[in-house]
Amino acid sequence: MSVARTWAVALVGAEGECVEVEADLSQQTPEFRIIGLPDKALGEAVQRVHNACANSATPLPRRRLTVNLSPASLPKQGSGFDVAIAIASLATESTMDAASVASAVHIGELGLDGRLRPVPGVLPAVVAARRAGHRRVVVPFANGPEAELVEGVDVLAALNLAQVVAWHGGDVEVPDDQPVFLADEEEPPRAALDLAEVIGQRDAVDALIVAAAGGHHLLMCGPPGAGKTMLARRLPGILPELDDRAALASASIRSLAGARVVELSRTPPFEAPHHSASIAALVGGGTRVVRPGAIARASEGVLFLDESKDPKITRMCMSIDVDIQSDYRPRPE
Repeated sequence: MSVARTWAVALVGAEGECVEVEADLSQQTPEFRIIGLPDKALGEAVQRVHNACANSATPLPRRRLTVNLSPASLPKQGSGFDVAIAIASLATESTMDAASVASAVHIGELGLDGRLRPVPGVLPAVVAARRAGHRRVVVPFANGPEAELVEGVDVLAALNLAQVVAWHGGDVEVPDDQPVFLADEEEPPRAALDLAEVIGQRDAVDALIVAAAGGHHLLMCGPPGAGKTMLARRLPGILPELDDRAALASASIRSLAGARVVELSRTPPFEAPHHSASIAALVGGGTRVVRPGAIARASEGVLFLDESKDPKITRMCMSIDVDIQSDYRPRPE
């Protein structure tokens, strides 16, 4: 076949859009070109894919190969398209099952040796694939547990490109490579602390309960060491557990931030940015690739702004005013 098609996912903010990857092989001067509004990192996939295929004993055809990412009007960025581009290109002149290739979604970056490298944002990408009706997804080995959190999807956590080709029916020997793991710089989510451990501070505890029950903001005032942070860290423990939708949304944001996601935590997240954090660190942003800020990471949970002296931030949180006293005195009966 001269034209082969498969699927990838482009992340637009925190949402994913399915992208059809089609490769065409023509009888012209040998060349490998990617079109469809790719960015610089995606444009460099030409060399990554070429070397990865050669080192996987599945060299690309020595003819003109054009890869189109459709819809062409949608900007695409990042290296997560590498596997889809490689499989579509190889399928133009191989024994792979065309129906299998055309029905699967491929997510992941390729190393020059053919191994699949993990990428951020796999969870929202798989959610987008399932929403679009796809039920077969290929991801890097390190992203496998994250992709399997989405129900109703058959996930192949592949070590290398040769394994993906064999999964589609290609005749290739699969080497026994070591997996490439995702660097996890963040601490794993900790269990929520128990508000019952707090001795005294009856007014503050009552205010926390009111805030949790009504979904209110809370302003705590008091000298250093009075227990403001200790109390705030226990607020997630009295909030309702996250439902499936909220847990998936919270995990998707952690995935976009580059954290390793292996389970859907039912505990509401807790974010406490430093008081000197900039507006960009709080709100997030990024050039094309989204970088969730503290506010986004606290979605479905608690955002604690400690020692904040910015009146704008103070007005944001001002709903209940509680004076935290440094010395506990029992209230009279």
